[in-house]
Amino acid sequence: MSGVPRLRIRKSARALLLTPDAHVLMVRFEFPDRTVWALPGGGLEPGESHLDALHRELGEEVGLSGVDVGPHIWNREHIIPFFDGRWDGQQDQVFLVHTERFEPNPRLSWDQLRAERLHELRWWTVDELRSADGINFAPRRMPELIDRLLADGPPPAPIDTGV
Repeated sequence: MSGVPRLRIRKSARALLLTPDAHVLMVRFEFPDRTVWALPGGGLEPGESHLDALHRELGEEVGLSGVDVGPHIWNREHIIPFFDGRWDGQQDQVFLVHTERFEPNPRLSWDQLRAERLHELRWWTVDELRSADGINFAPRRMPELIDRLLADGPPPAPIDTGV
């Protein structure tokens, strides 16, 4: 279709950081119209692979380095214009990372993180996720997806999570 602009989709990598006792580390983003709890990670830099971006982002956002990244478990695409006007949406690849619980210590300063709209890091239990009424998760079905992962293990191929 000529004349129809192509969507500018930002590619990103995110980690489901999961402890042996089923705690999940999430980040809180503050936008003008909503608060969203999501998995740590972010956009790929030019020439960067998803795994390279994931390792970089985990260091920047939560201070985690040298982790073994597990399987690519989920895909999520969200079409929503970015505030800076550069992107029309984002396409996440989510990787499972088993880890012991740790105290997040981001390499970026809190001023830098807040400039990216990240305002909090928090470990959640599965029960807290299930009972979090009125909380916006990305993906929206986060509690259900984690329940499924804990019950069935990693999927044989990445699952489309929906928005």
